[in-house]
Amino acid sequence: MRWALVKVCLAVTAMVVIAFAVPLGLVIREMASDRAFSDAERQAATIAPTLSITTDRAELTRAVLSTEPGDRGRLAVHVPAADRAGGEALAIGVRRAEAEDVATVRGAGRASITEVPGGSALLQPTALSTGDIAVVEVFVPEGEASNGVATAWLVLAGVGVALVVGSVAVADRLGVRMVRPAQRLAGAAHDLGEGRLGVRVPEEGPRELRSAAAAFNSMADQVVRLLANERELAADLSHRLRTPLTVLRLNAASLGEGPAAEQTRAAVQQLEHEVDTIIRTAREQRPQTQGVHTGAGAGCDASEVIRERMGFWSALAEDEGREVRLAGVDRRVHTPVSRPELAAALDALLGNVFRHTPEGTAFAVDVHHSGEAVIVLVSDAGPGIEDPEAALARGAGGRDGAGGTVGSTGLGLDIVRRVAESTGGDLRVGRSVLGGAEVRVWIGLHGSRPEHGGRGHGRRGGRQRRGAFRAKSGAGSRP
Repeated sequence: MRWALVKVCLAVTAMVVIAFAVPLGLVIREMASDRAFSDAERQAATIAPTLSITTDRAELTRAVLSTEPGDRGRLAVHVPAADRAGGEALAIGVRRAEAEDVATVRGAGRASITEVPGGSALLQPTALSTGDIAVVEVFVPEGEASNGVATAWLVLAGVGVALVVGSVAVADRLGVRMVRPAQRLAGAAHDLGEGRLGVRVPEEGPRELRSAAAAFNSMADQVVRLLANERELAADLSHRLRTPLTVLRLNAASLGEGPAAEQTRAAVQQLEHEVDTIIRTAREQRPQTQGVHTGAGAGCDASEVIRERMGFWSALAEDEGREVRLAGVDRRVHTPVSRPELAAALDALLGNVFRHTPEGTAFAVDVHHSGEAVIVLVSDAGPGIEDPEAALARGAGGRDGAGGTVGSTGLGLDIVRRVAESTGGDLRVGRSVLGGAEVRVWIGLHGSRPEHGGRGHGRRGGRQRRGAFRAKSGAGSRP
């Protein structure tokens, strides 16, 4: 498109230059010729007073030689024979015109220009005192008739070339201004098609291209959001499979010995590995997103959801000999989190307890309602989390950010954190009074941010539970 614009501008400018320069050059040539013959007429008029007085050869010769053209041999006077004694015609100066041309001018009484060797001759009729007509001949060389024409044409040609070059340069700059944004847009579209989702186009250039760039950026953002939501959904759904997988693993562990039991445990282990691979792959590919899309009108009774999920996990805890404590769910607490999201967050926390603490390790769930927020504390008597800050970091090196457990996907605490942050809350990890890990989930009820003093809730809750469980040791830390 850039070269097409240059070619169009070149063609248009060339046509304009030709349309004006050629006629102007012809006019300049005509003006030079008219100037030369006007000077010739003026020179012929200088001899007219002498002819009106006398036709004597000597007098006319002196008069002709006294003029500039006469002195240069360019002026001649033709006196008819009727005006001379003896009937002899008189010709003074260097004559170049044919006698027939001189007779024609004398008979017509009008000036005329005739071609002669080396140029042209102006034949100017002049009246004599006797009433006859004498003809004054002024020779105009060919060079004088075109004097200055070549220079003027060169100037016109230079101006024309400058106009053409200037128009091409301007067209090229305009083409670059139009083409580069289009090339950037095409390159960004190609990069987006190859999977580079972070590519964006600067909104530059003409208005139409700016609109196209804005539309492309909006489309790219929408594609990123759609892919992020899709991957989040795939990862979350895969993570929720861990709950029934935990049950299967616990049940498989109680099958005893035998080929069938070993095959069942191996199948459960393989299935769990595949689910972890799906979660890890989805996490590594998705862009970082903030918040959870709970939908319009989302919300649930946190106490009801916690009681329901604790009923499920309590049955598993009883099979493993775990002591369980639940407190603070005796009254209704409405939260702005949807029921499935809150259930998934609680399952992620309790699933970590079962996965990463030994059998028989006690745990507790406490709910505190402060009017501005709901605080959910999940505590256990296991080995705890070695690095709480790393545990909150989203997947690094195939770890869950727990600072110790290899093979974790890192999505458990991430699901909980996104649920909390979607309400203006947060997630904190620390040491519980039971001796193990304590995960505190702050769920804002009105979009309020948690205060630094919030950790006191965990301590008060821990003091209420002090002595309720025996701290038990075990191996491994959890995400």
